[in-house]
Amino acid sequence: MNKSEIKILLVDDEPDILEIVGYNLKNEGYQVFTAENGQQAIKIAKKNIPHLILLDIMMPEMDGIEACEKIRKIKSLENVIITFFTARGEDYSQVAGFEAGADDYITKPIKPKVLVSKVKSLLRRLKTETESEETFKIGDIVIDRDEYVVYKAGKKIALPRKEFELFSLLTSKPGKVFKREVI
Repeated sequence: MNKSEIKILLVDDEPDILEIVGYNLKNEGYQVFTAENGQQAIKIAKKNIPHLILLDIMMPEMDGIEACEKIRKIKSLENVIITFFTARGEDYSQVAGFEAGADDYITKPIKPKVLVSKVKSLLRRLKTETESEETFKIGDIVIDRDEYVVYKAGKKIALPRKEFELFSLLTSKPGKVFKREVI
């Protein structure tokens, strides 16, 4: 999955946080959506189905704990990674966050580069449907590892098994140079 396909919902009632964190995540190539409270977060999450939600705890109208609990009950959002991103670092606050359904907890303030690294780490947990089915797509090429078939622009291309395995390996990590031993 390309970074440009990854959707992140940033929820905080502080405009400065939304601007700074949103800017840094957009610079990394992610799609970033923002909300100022829990109610907006739920509405935006239902509409955009993000991969990751960075959620503040202390917000007006609906706090992050309640928003997290409600998001976890929505079928289309059950696999979303939810991370609390908050100034509250107390143990009881973290425990409440995890009990509400959070996957992780980041305490503010945090340096932008550290936050971006943390986000990358969280996104590694993603298992897309295409990966679990052993098929993946690069541009207009679809590689089906279960059937040992390649499709280019919808047209089926049958390859001998060794050629397919080599093609699959080389396309699994575009731009990477593989050593002879690996090939």
